[in-house]
Parts: sequence; structure tokens; C-alpha cells
Amino acid sequence: MKMKSRPKILLIEDDASIVGGLKKELQAEGYEVAVATRGDNGLAQAKEQPFDVVITDLKMPGLSGLELVEQLHAIKPKLPIILVTAFGTTETAIEATKLGAYDYLLKPFDMAELLDLVAKSVACNRLMSEPVEMGKARSNQSAIIGDGRAMQAVYKEIGRVAATTVTVLIRGDTGTGKELVARAIYQHSSRAAQPFIAVNCAAIPETLLESELFGHERGAFTGAHARRVGRFEQANHGTIFLDEIGDLSLSTQVKLLRVLQEKYIQRVGGNEKIPVDVRVLAATHRDLESAMKENQFREDLFYRLSGVTITLPPLSQRPEDVPDLVKYFMQRSGGEVGVDAPSIQPEAIAFLQDQTWPGNVRELENVVRQALLLARNYSISLEYAQEAYARTRKSVLVPDQTIAGYFTGLLAKAERGEADGVHAKMIEEMERELFARAIQLAQGNQAKAARWLGVTRTTMREKLIHFGLHPTGEKPDE
Repeated sequence: MKMKSRPKILLIEDDASIVGGLKKELQAEGYEVAVATRGDNGLAQAKEQPFDVVITDLKMPGLSGLELVEQLHAIKPKLPIILVTAFGTTETAIEATKLGAYDYLLKPFDMAELLDLVAKSVACNRLMSEPVEMGKARSNQSAIIGDGRAMQAVYKEIGRVAATTVTVLIRGDTGTGKELVARAIYQHSSRAAQPFIAVNCAAIPETLLESELFGHERGAFTGAHARRVGRFEQANHGTIFLDEIGDLSLSTQVKLLRVLQEKYIQRVGGNEKIPVDVRVLAATHRDLESAMKENQFREDLFYRLSGVTITLPPLSQRPEDVPDLVKYFMQRSGGEVGVDAPSIQPEAIAFLQDQTWPGNVRELENVVRQALLLARNYSISLEYAQEAYARTRKSVLVPDQTIAGYFTGLLAKAERGEADGVHAKMIEEMERELFARAIQLAQGNQAKAARWLGVTRTTMREKLIHFGLHPTGEKPDE
């Protein structure tokens, strides 16, 4: 599969046995790895070459990890640096985080934990470094597409609030591009040279979210073997984006409100008041007004978050933008699916423009990718567009349908004699959704998606071929 250039990792470590194992694992995940065995040499490489993440030991010849963090962060404040240190030097690791390290791991560490942290760091680097274009995309980079009146209003709001420090609440249905708006605000702000940390509040278990946001002290709860720095500390002097803010528990809402009011945090299990200078951007697809009436969302927090509100229109309200979106997604997805010069017929665009798109821009992107896979190197015809749309509409987890609702509907059909073999049908469709989302999240890396799902690479490849998610001629690790 033709993919974007592989993320580049700089590994600074003087122990040859550790270097060998780490390099092998990182390369298996699809990363390009460079190695330095001295701190001063690593600093020189990081200054001169573009890297997505730096992994460094604490104690090295030439320059210590702490000195490297301080000097490199001063030069490249957006470059995530992961410090690997022994358990006894936790306090030094905390100091490194204050100096600009993205995060740290204590030896001996679990390899899966390191790989997960590297993946988060790469994603963080992309969010900070990849420009968000607006209007018409001039490249295959991230973009908010649309020149219609509704989107022009959004661009004006971004321009008005970007240079301020006001808190912004971004509202809109699932799949409308709220994260892209947050990134655009950040990139046009006075804090664009400082960190941008994104947290999906709905993706983190409630029991861990408070620790994720504010950090914790050693012994604060079962499994808290060492002090941990939270996302607010990591974002100090920069911007934090709290996605799906409507999913916060009431107890966490209280703590977030205190941070917004008093400009300090307290780690879980700690009493120290830690000052933080962070601009907060938040997003939700939920009806917060109804949540407030039902006492599920605090009114005082709502008004703190909504210093300015930007509402993104659903795709159904801006059909004039569909042709530009289709061409943009074709450009982005063409390389992924092995199509060098994708094209689409006018009838196919007209068909896509006529749909209601309950899944919004995200659903349209999935349909375009499916159509490219069906058409291969041929132009996307009306038939290919219709088939791709039908496949996506069969998806179990479309935004307006819950799993419980799907089960109920399927069983009702069986009861009326309109369907049989519903167990096999349910398993088939849920598997297809799971594998589709895994390979999309892994950006086409089959080895990574297989590891997440706990299946072999062979099984991963067979399922992708079975569900028509990738061309049959591609290699498992490409």
C-alpha cells in the first residue's frame, strides 16, 4: 500500500542490547529509526534533522537526558521527547517534564506501553505540526473544506478568536470536523509555538480520566506506582483540546471548573497546587442545554467553556461543498489504496451530493475510500458510488444507530420472517466494522491493527480481503 512517509524516531541510548530490541520493535510498527549513543550527538541530530519523536535515556555520555530535554525543547518546543529512566529517578523525570519532555517511562517498562506512548506522541506531533488549510485544499494535508456561506461563517469565527486567549466551545454533530477547527484556532494563535495536547474525554475510562488530565501522586490508587504528570501540565503555556467534553462525569467537571477559575491543578492524591497557564478549547456533539436541565452537566462550567461558541453545520446543510470534499478525499485516499490519479464521473458526484450524510464528513470520506477500492484504477462511476454508499450504510456503528438498537431491529426482522441467520449476519457486519475502523486508525499499517485486535497478520490480511477493505494484491506489512 502506498502510504505517507513513515514517522521518524530518534533513539538516544548507549546500551547496545536495549537499542537492538527497541529498534526492531519500532521498525515492526512502521517507524523509521535513527540511533545516537551519546546525548550530545543525539542533540545535534535532532537539531539538524526532522524527527517526529525523540526517545532518550536519562544517563548517557556527552549530555544527560535532562540537559538534552531542556536544550532541545528550547529549540523545538513542539517535538515530543520521551524520557526513559530508572524507578529511583522519578523526581528527575518530573523535572524533565516541567522542562518540556512530553512524557516518561520507568524501567523496566512494558514494550506495549512504550509503543502506545510513541503512537500518542506521533499523533501529538502531527496535530501540532501539520497545517490545517481552510476553504480549498492545496495539498493532501489536513483541511477544512468548503467555500459555501455556512463554512465562511465558521472561518470568520476562527479568525476572530484565534489571536485571543478566550475559551472556545466547538459544537456540531459527530464527524463534522471539530478537531480540525480546534487545530486551526491553535495554529493561528499566539501559542502556536507551544504544545497542543488533545484529550478525547469519551475514550478514557471515567476512573482514569481525572489522572489523565491532572496527573497523580505515587500510591494515589491501586497501580499508581510512581508520580505521573497529567495533560494540563504537559500543555503548560500552550493549548489543551478537550474533545467530547459532554462525557465528563460531574466530579471531574467540578475539578475542571476549578482549573478554569483558579489556574492551578492538584494531582490525584496530592495537595500541592501547581500553577498552569493553558488555553482550553472544548468540543461536543451533545445537547448540553438538555444535559444541564437533567443535572448531568454543570451550568457554571458550561458558561466557563463557552466564552465563544463555534457551531459546525452538518454536511446535509451544505451540499454545495460535497464536490470539493469528494475531490479532496480522493486526493488523500488515492495513495493509500494504490490509485495514482483517481477520477470521478459527474453522475457519481451528483449522486453523492444528493445524500443526507447522517455521519457527516467522516461518512463521506469512508464512502470515497470504498469507491476508490471498488473502482481501482478506473474512474469512479455512478454504480461504484452507489455500491460504496450502500456498503457504508450497512455499517453497524453509524452515528445515529446504537448497538442495542441494531440488535433490536435485526431480531424484529427475524420475528416478522423478513430475515434469517441473524446471528451470522450480526457477526459478519460487526467484524467488518471492527476491522475497517482498526485499519483506518492504524493508517493502513496491518501489523499495528492486527496487534490492537489480538489477531495474526495473516488473519488481518484475510479479513481485509474478505470485506473488500483493501486491494487483494497488496502485501500484509505495506
